[in-house]
Amino acid sequence: MRIFWKLTVYLRETSIRCHLCIFQNTVSIEQTDFNVNNYLCKNAVLKILVVSNYSGISSSRPEAELMLGLARKGVGITIMTPATAEYVPAFEQAGIRVIDFQPRKKFDRNEISFMRQELMDGDYDVVHLFNGKAIINGLKAAKGLRTKVVLYRGYCGHIHWWDPTAYFKFLHPRADAIWCIAPAVADLINRNILFGRKKAFCIAKGHDPHWYENIEATPLHEFNLPPDAFVVSMVANARRMKGIKYLIRSTFYIDSSLPIYILLIGRGLDSPDIKKLVEKSPLRNRIIFTGYRPDANGLVKNSDVFVLSSIFGEAICKSVIEAMSLGVAPVITDIPGNRGLVENFESGLVIPRKDPEAIARSVERLYRAPDERQNMAMAAQDRMKSHYHIQDTIEKMFAFYQKLTESGS
Repeated sequence: MRIFWKLTVYLRETSIRCHLCIFQNTVSIEQTDFNVNNYLCKNAVLKILVVSNYSGISSSRPEAELMLGLARKGVGITIMTPATAEYVPAFEQAGIRVIDFQPRKKFDRNEISFMRQELMDGDYDVVHLFNGKAIINGLKAAKGLRTKVVLYRGYCGHIHWWDPTAYFKFLHPRADAIWCIAPAVADLINRNILFGRKKAFCIAKGHDPHWYENIEATPLHEFNLPPDAFVVSMVANARRMKGIKYLIRSTFYIDSSLPIYILLIGRGLDSPDIKKLVEKSPLRNRIIFTGYRPDANGLVKNSDVFVLSSIFGEAICKSVIEAMSLGVAPVITDIPGNRGLVENFESGLVIPRKDPEAIARSVERLYRAPDERQNMAMAAQDRMKSHYHIQDTIEKMFAFYQKLTESGS
């Protein structure tokens, strides 16, 4: 009856209506209008503190939906993120406790103290740190505590055993495990762990096909394209690793008699160097910079081919996953972080990096073979459902957390 009394007091205080049944020392809760799975974190199968930033629906969605899925499985989750982050209402509705906090400085004593106090007060099984400042401060905050420390790495590169700064993050001995979203990332980290067990592992960051079902194709009439335009899209931010100049250079090799247009979607892509290169292109009047677009996925959906010209660093690029989920045939470079994402000649085309001519030949091939392009687009969509589904990520991460905490290693 003690359990019944505690639940009654709790439910009265929060004005939540539930039906309680006590039979053979068991308590069942029939939810009516609120999720009470996590009403007491001590009853959760696992207690996890997550430090990340869930601002921006599109950018944070796969990770945020992972946390919501884990909460549905009974994991007691507390998330440190800015209170203004778009996913906060969804977290709170799911019974996830949200702390308005985001690390601002590396090695900050106050932030380290704040995180450590929460770790001790919450007696967490796991703390999962998702960005650089959170990792550096969180590793120090967890010193001497029983909590397992898990890091996140979504970039392939810049980790070397001979670099002293690497031992403040991914080569830090206090890290118990490192979640990587691509095999190449995990391999890189494990190769640089010279002593002790290899800590990096790979689980793909999944998406849900339902996220893309209601996305409508954005009309392209604002760009004054001809009716027979064959549109090649790319969504990117202005970083050297995106290899934008190689995509622009590919237009030097594309047959100018073909109605091929390049749609570059993203902020800052039209840098002075890129604009100079565009001016030299035979297709300079068919290269369109849209700038930042909230309807980027709608533009991609209305394109014929999606190109990723990245030359290093990326791992399982989100924009490619989105294009494939939208049913657009991809052409991607063979950088280590994206290997396995596309099956060459089946769910898209995989080409060498830094090869403008290979980009041109691939685009022309898909223009001249509409049936093959459509088959690749359908296969790409199917591959997202079978290999990169959010539910698989939830199940695998849940199993990982359980194994990590049960092993005691």
